This record gives sequence, C-alpha cells and structure tokens, in this order.
Amino acid sequence: MDRTSQRLLKEDRVHGDVMFPLAAYWIELPAGTHILDTHWHEEAEFFMLQEGEILFQVDTDYFPLRVGEAVFIESGDIHAAHVLKDGPCRFCALVFHPDLLASAQYDTIQQTVILPLQEKRQSFPRHLTPAVPWQQELLLQLERMMDAYANKMPGFEAFMKGTLLIMLSQIAAPDRSVNHSLSPGADTTKVNRLKKVILYIQENYKEPIRTSDLSGLIPMSEGQFCRFFKAMTRKTPVDYINSYRIRQAAALLQQTERKISDIALEVGFDNVSYFIKVFRKAMNCSPSEFRKDGAQGAVAGQLYP
Repeated sequence: MDRTSQRLLKEDRVHGDVMFPLAAYWIELPAGTHILDTHWHEEAEFFMLQEGEILFQVDTDYFPLRVGEAVFIESGDIHAAHVLKDGPCRFCALVFHPDLLASAQYDTIQQTVILPLQEKRQSFPRHLTPAVPWQQELLLQLERMMDAYANKMPGFEAFMKGTLLIMLSQIAAPDRSVNHSLSPGADTTKVNRLKKVILYIQENYKEPIRTSDLSGLIPMSEGQFCRFFKAMTRKTPVDYINSYRIRQAAALLQQTERKISDIALEVGFDNVSYFIKVFRKAMNCSPSEFRKDGAQGAVAGQLYP
C-alpha cells in the first residue's frame, strides 16, 4: 500500500491535540451492545478491560480478553472487539501518537527505544495479563496513567509521557519486547485488502454500495469476498456498512436538530423505516429516543475512536 493510500486511511478523529497527542476514554456498555467495529488509526492504543469478557481482534489474531487484562494496538493495526459472554462491558482506552515520545534531537533514547517502537521492531506484547509478573507492573502503570488523566492532576502531561517511557524501559529487558515488523506476508496482504475495502466504505457510505463494488476492489468473486470479509470482521458486508452508517447517524443526532428522515438519507439509507429498524437493533433504542435521552452509554462503543 503506497504512502498516499496510508494517508487516506487516517481516522478523522483527533486524539488529544498537536501539543499533547494523547487522550483517554472510559466506556460503559449495557449487556447485548456491540463493542467495537473493525477499524484502525495511526495512533497507538492501550485497551484495558474493567468489566465483562470479550473477544479481541488485532489484524488476523483473535484472543479472549478478561477483566484486568489489556491489549496494545500499534499504529495502523486493524482491531475490533466482540462480545464473548453476555453482560455489561466496561473498559478504558488510552490512545496516543508515538511522536509524543520522540526526543527533540536524535539521542540514545530515540535510537534504542523510540525508533524501534515506531518501526514495530521492539514493541509491547499485544496481550498483557497480570498472570505474568512483569506484565502486571505494566498494567499497574496503565492504571496510574488513567487515574492521572481522569483527575487532570497538575503536571499530568509529564506524568503520562514519563510513565510511557518507563514502560518502554521495562520491555527493554531480554525476552520481553515483541517484533511486530515480521508479520507473515499472507497476513499483511489480508489486512491491506481489508483496509482498501473499509476505506471505500468510509468514503462512499452516503451512496448505494453493492457487494460487487467491494469485491471488485480486491479483486475476488462475490462469494469469496463475502467469506473473506466475514472471516476478517465477523460481520457481513451489509451489516458492516449499516453499522458504519448508524455511527454517522448517531453523531448527527447528537450534534444537530435535523429531521430523522433527513439524517437517514444523509448517511445512505433510502428507507426511513429500515433505518429506524437497524438503528434500534444497534443502539437498543429508536433514533428519537436516542436524541431525547442522549443515550451516551448505548452509543459510546459505536463512536469510540
């Protein structure tokens, strides 16, 4: 995938700001709510589960995630979270741009820990668990950062950056860091194909999208494509497109006073009744109820980065 395509794939949402590209999100979802659709961003992310049990996906890897465990997601990694056991779900996500850690000049820290992280040669394990003592210390560091961010204590920005650097020093010990730059070629091809399809959906969701439009991008037969897409996202192409459209509609319902019928058309639904049906299934409430009640909990997982 060329650099122009990679630029186009950048998620629109800004995490933090130019001066401090880091943000934390606390999400609570009721039982039966979908957690995270397949997506990616150029920032890195720590995702820590505080309640529930979920199946987490990073690129082509799937693994169960339990309370007290965390996932590290690198820049550009496709990731998603799916319900594994019925019940409410609560998690915190710490999203930061690796440039936050960069030194002002090329020095030993930049050479030995920052650059290897940026190039995915010396990175955190994807799955962090308290069952491994040194990983438990990383999890404690994450909890301290989340508390500092939530309380906005004086100097919390320095605390966040400093703690991330300490965590990098902790994985510098032998047999702790992971080299993610050596992904199998077949997996890289699958991920890049999926990114191409999702980019097309993001750019064209307001218009009719046929399965043949998507399968022709790769290219595959429609049958092959549907199997590939379901295997990678655990959703059919139609379900994924509808989910993306609902996320856009939810944002418009929160941000504007436009008619529900106008919003439905704006995000690509040509039938208002069908839009309401799909919205209710995704959000556990109607569009009007969502707008009236602010349904923050129901939408949090849909809009989270």
